[in-house]
Amino acid sequence: MSRAAESFDRLLGIMDDLRSKCPWDQKQNLQSLRPLTVEELYELVDEIIKENPSGIREELGDLLLHIVFYAKIMQEKQQFDIGEVIDQLCEKLIRRHPHIYGDVELNDADAVKKNWEKLKQAEGKKGLLDGVPESLPSLLKAFRMQDKAKQVGFEWPNLDGVIDKINEEVLELKHAMEEQSKEKILEEYGDVLFSMVNFGRYLGLDPDLALEKVNRKFRTRFQFMESNSTKPLTEMSLEEMEILWQHAKKQLIEPPK
Repeated sequence: MSRAAESFDRLLGIMDDLRSKCPWDQKQNLQSLRPLTVEELYELVDEIIKENPSGIREELGDLLLHIVFYAKIMQEKQQFDIGEVIDQLCEKLIRRHPHIYGDVELNDADAVKKNWEKLKQAEGKKGLLDGVPESLPSLLKAFRMQDKAKQVGFEWPNLDGVIDKINEEVLELKHAMEEQSKEKILEEYGDVLFSMVNFGRYLGLDPDLALEKVNRKFRTRFQFMESNSTKPLTEMSLEEMEILWQHAKKQLIEPPK
């Protein structure tokens, strides 16, 4: 048995102990774990953004615990166990990688993604976008839907078309503002955001990561303003705060990860 297999087997044993002996672990069910799993996922994402190896290792462990926990609960319900989860995953990976485990030739990542979607359709998936969870954060959901639509050729042929679409949506937003219709303004603002996500995706950028980096930069600079102001920000003019902001930009060239 490999070291990884031994470690995983040890984890399964600990999970058995927790479910049989710990009052808190015994009390948990699928619904009580769900929000905790979401929290653990975001903690992992934070460590990935920081590129912190020790943090990533710890958070991966926490997330793995939740996976094992869910499987243990379903085993108790006599539905399936962790072995079936892993076996099903292995079979799916083999089935969807015929260029590795079969005689299909796929020469680049885009071709692999397109073939993956074709195989999902053949497996009975209803529609191309059905694999995008409704509960995904809106920014990530927009990115994933656009990326999937690209697999069937629903994509601007060049960057000029993407930029023209952004300009078109901005004009429509301006018209909606002139009409002073809150509902229309909200819709057109959403169209602008959706187009900007598409712009980032077209450039090969992760819009969520880009926005998060800006969020962290803004937080760091604003906190610098708070720490270095001679009086409360509420008592400062916009011009005074702008001077502090520019000073923060010079002092904090790169925000900490």
